[in-house]
Amino acid sequence: MSSRMMELLKANVGLMLGVTFSFLILAGCSQSEPVTFASLLREMIDRDELTRFPDPKFTNKQFSSYDRATTQPGDPSWFANWDRSMFLYVDSARGRKEYVMYEAEGPGSVVRFWMTFAGEEAGEGILRIYFDHAKTPEIEGPALDVLSGGLVATSPLCTSVSPQTNYKWRGHNFYLPLPYADHCKITYESEHIVGEGGKSGEAVYYNINYRTYALGTPVITYSQKQSEQEDSLMQLVKQTLLYPEPTINEEILTSESFNGELSAGQTDSIKINGARAIRYLKFKVESESMEIALRQTVLEMYFDGNRTVWAPLGDLFGTGYMIKPFTTFYNSVSSDGTLESFWVMPFKQEAVIVLHNLSKETVSLKEASVHHAPYQWSEHSMHFGASWHQYTDLYTGELKDNEGGGNPFDITYTKLLGPGVYAGDVITLFNTAYAWWGEGDEKIWVDDDTFPSHIGTGTEDYYGYAWCRPEFFNHPFIAQPSGSGNFNPGYTVNIRQRALDKIPFEDSIRVDMEMWHWVSTNINFAPTAFFYLKPGGKCLLEQDMAGVSSKIALHRSDIIPPGIKSNKVEGENFIIDSLTNGRITFQYGKDWGLSGNKQLFWHQGKIGDQLEVRFFADKNGRYDTRLFYTKAPDYGSYHLSINGSKVPQKVNGFHPSEVVVDTLSLGIYELKKGENTVKISIVGESPQGDKAFVGIDCLTFSEI
Repeated sequence: MSSRMMELLKANVGLMLGVTFSFLILAGCSQSEPVTFASLLREMIDRDELTRFPDPKFTNKQFSSYDRATTQPGDPSWFANWDRSMFLYVDSARGRKEYVMYEAEGPGSVVRFWMTFAGEEAGEGILRIYFDHAKTPEIEGPALDVLSGGLVATSPLCTSVSPQTNYKWRGHNFYLPLPYADHCKITYESEHIVGEGGKSGEAVYYNINYRTYALGTPVITYSQKQSEQEDSLMQLVKQTLLYPEPTINEEILTSESFNGELSAGQTDSIKINGARAIRYLKFKVESESMEIALRQTVLEMYFDGNRTVWAPLGDLFGTGYMIKPFTTFYNSVSSDGTLESFWVMPFKQEAVIVLHNLSKETVSLKEASVHHAPYQWSEHSMHFGASWHQYTDLYTGELKDNEGGGNPFDITYTKLLGPGVYAGDVITLFNTAYAWWGEGDEKIWVDDDTFPSHIGTGTEDYYGYAWCRPEFFNHPFIAQPSGSGNFNPGYTVNIRQRALDKIPFEDSIRVDMEMWHWVSTNINFAPTAFFYLKPGGKCLLEQDMAGVSSKIALHRSDIIPPGIKSNKVEGENFIIDSLTNGRITFQYGKDWGLSGNKQLFWHQGKIGDQLEVRFFADKNGRYDTRLFYTKAPDYGSYHLSINGSKVPQKVNGFHPSEVVVDTLSLGIYELKKGENTVKISIVGESPQGDKAFVGIDCLTFSEI
C-alpha cells in the first residue's frame, strides 16, 4: 500500500468506519427504517453493501430513448438504431410541451442519469424533475446545468466526460440519488425537438436507471433542502469516491503474498481460512512481453469451495493487456504497472486464490499481495465473482443502417444464475477499421424478463461518454483508460462499475451488448463482468483458455494478416510503414465493385507525398502483377514501386463524373518469401481541382 494511501487511510479511518458502521446498523434494521437521501449516499461509498443481497429488496430498471421499433429478438428491427428523441408521451397540462422521459410509481429512487444531445441549441432545453405528483418540479433548470453544470451538485456526483472533449459532445452523468415515496416524473422542454423520434431538429439521448422498492418500503422523498442539510455528508462522499482507499483499519488487516516468480506453466496459490473478506489486492508483474504477462497470467478464486473468478490479471484490474493508468472507486492502475483492487470479497469458511502463468515466459511478481480482514457473514452475504471471455477475430457484419440492416448481433458479456447482483464490467478490444465499433446498445435480461429491463442507446452511452470520443477519462464509476481504437485501428478499454445502480436478480441475469460496428471488419472483443452471487449461484460462462492463448493484438495485422490470399492482397490489409502527409482510412463502396467492398483510401495528400506499405508472401517467385484501383473526379495520379522496382506506367486516378474501379497490368515482379514493400508517390493532382486522392482496391499476383 502506497505511503499516500496510508496517510489518507489513517486520516479518514475513524470517519469512514463511523459512516460504514452507521450504514451497517441501517442495513440490518427492519424495513421500518426508511430509505433516505442520506442513507443512499452512505450506501454509495460502502463497498461492503455490495456484498449483501439487498434488504429491503428492490428492482433496478432503465428508461431510455432507445428506438421503439425494437420489439422482439428475430424481428428485422431488433437492432433499429434511431435511439433519439424517443419519449413516453407529451405532457401539455401546464400550458407548455414537456416531453416525458421517465415516469415511475414509488417507492423508488433515481440512481443514475445520463444524457447527451445533438442539433440546434442542443441541451439548452429545460429539465424538470417532479416528485409525488407535485404540480411544481423540485429540480428545474437548463439540462446541462442540472446534469453536470453544478446547479444541483458538483463532481463527481454530477459530471461530464471527457474533460478534453467539447462540452456539448460529452456524456453528462448525474449520480446524485433521488429517492421518492410515491411517484417520480422527469421531463424535457425544448422548442427544437421536431416530433418524437424525429430525424431532424434537436436529438435527445438519455438513459435513466432507477430502483423500485417493494410496496410498503418507507422512503423519504428527496428535497433540495435535504441536500443542503447533508452538505457535510456529500463532501465526505465526494472525497471518498475520489480517493478510493480500502475503508478498513490497517491494524486488523492481514497480508499474504505469492512467491516472487512464476515460470512458464507454473501455478501458485494462497489459502485463507475463517470468516473473512479480501479487502485489497495489489499486483505488479513483469515479463519479456508485458502484454503477455497481463493477458496470460490468470487469477482464479474459490470462495467456500465455489470458483467464482477466472480472468486474466490485466482485464480483472481494468487495464487489459496494456498498462493504461486510471482510478475508479474499485480499481487503480498506475503508470509504473501497479494494479490495485478495492472490491470486497467475503467468504464464510475459506478462500483459495490461484495464480496461473499460462504463457511460455517467466513472469516476475514484483508485487502480488492479498490483504484480508474479519467479516461478519450473514444470510444476505454473497461471494464476489468475475467472468471473462474474448470474442477473437470476431466478424462484425456488413455495412449497417439505422433500421438495423447489415447483420448486427448480440454479444453475451455474462450469464448468471442467482440470487445475486450485477456490479459492472470492462471491455478490452482491438478495432481494425477507421470506423466506430460501438454503436450497439446494452440489453440486460433479469429473471423472467420478456423484454430487456435495460436497453440503451449506444455502447459509449452505457459507459458514460458520448459520440464515440477517444479522449481519456476516469471517474469513480466509469473510465476510458484508452480510446485509441474508437475511430482508428487500435486499442480501447471502457469501464463501468456500479454502486447504487447495481442490478439485483433473484434467479438469473443475462447481460448482452449489441455488436454494431458501422463497417465490415474483424475485431477482438473481450468483456469482463463483475458480480456477487449467493452460495450456490453459478456463472454459465466457462473459462476461456482459447481466448487467453490466442495471439495478442498490438497491430491490425495481428488480427487481419497482410498476406497474399487466393493470389490477392487487399489494399486495406497493407501494413502502413510511413506517410509523409495526409491521412489513411478505409473507404467502403458496396456498389462500386470493390473486392471485399472496401479499399485503402489516401486523402489530403499532395504532389511529392509518399506512402510506404508492406505485405507478406509465402514463398519466393516471379509474378504477373495487376493493380485494381478506383478513379474519381478528385483523384490524382501516382507512381508505384514494388520492392524498389519502379512500375513504368503512371497510374491515373482521375475520372470526370463518378467513382469507378479500374485495373492496370503492372508487369512481372520478384516477390520474396516474407516481407515485400510497395511505395506510392503522388505526381499529379485532379484536373478538376487541387486534390490528389488515391484509392487502392487490391493487388493480384499470378505466378509464372
